[in-house]
Amino acid sequence: MLGMRTTKYPCDLSDAEWQILRPFLPPRPQRGRPPVDRRRIINGIRHLVRSGCAWRLLPHEYGPWSTVYDLYRRWVKSGLWIRIHDALRSRVRQTCGRKAAPTAAVMDSQTVKIGDQGGLRGYDAVKKTTGRKRHILVDVMGLLLGAYVGPGDEQDRDGAQTLLRRFVFWYGWIAKIWADGGYAGALVGWVKSLRSRRPIELEIVRRSDDVRGFKVRPRRWVVERTFGWFVKQRRLVRDYEVKTEHSEAMLYLTMISLMIRRLARQTGK
Repeated sequence: MLGMRTTKYPCDLSDAEWQILRPFLPPRPQRGRPPVDRRRIINGIRHLVRSGCAWRLLPHEYGPWSTVYDLYRRWVKSGLWIRIHDALRSRVRQTCGRKAAPTAAVMDSQTVKIGDQGGLRGYDAVKKTTGRKRHILVDVMGLLLGAYVGPGDEQDRDGAQTLLRRFVFWYGWIAKIWADGGYAGALVGWVKSLRSRRPIELEIVRRSDDVRGFKVRPRRWVVERTFGWFVKQRRLVRDYEVKTEHSEAMLYLTMISLMIRRLARQTGK
């Protein structure tokens, strides 16, 4: 029956989720080694992201860890994970009654500690943490529009410029971006000058000095919830990737899992 789980681990794809994901995968090669079970491989990748285990410690049900990692790495390099993610995001937005192209976004950063592997890192003096900083842009539903991972000592304004240079021209209808006080200053004018047509307004959502304790700030809670989705995946509690493009891929993989789960639930209604 469609939607029934016949798999071993809770993070494995259900039949309904696999039916949603399968059409986005590239065709199998006609020559070369015998094809692998791509559903099993993707289940192995999802297991690693959810459980936080090392590649070499993947359960044997997913096959050789090197095979799982090789497909993951090749699809990172080809940009397939981002293409799948973007197609699913448009579909989720449309099923929620929104247009596929967003017109507003929220931006923020998150510093996380880094493992003992090599690779880019830096000391965030504010968080007092040595690690990396995740800069993300999300829509008003909290769905990821773009991600950039840099060193922990990179200023939010500098990281925002790298992030927006990468992604803002992909979303020609975005007219407003909300951000916190860390992005105030010259960045506001820089964002406005990015496009001569359809300029973007960067609105700074400041915390009131009169408010004591925790208070949900308008628009800002959306991106904080997205960060919360990330750290539910144990692989993302710290950054264990040597290459930052793999760090970014882990964010997209998390959102892919979230979106196909939503779509599968809607299909089952």
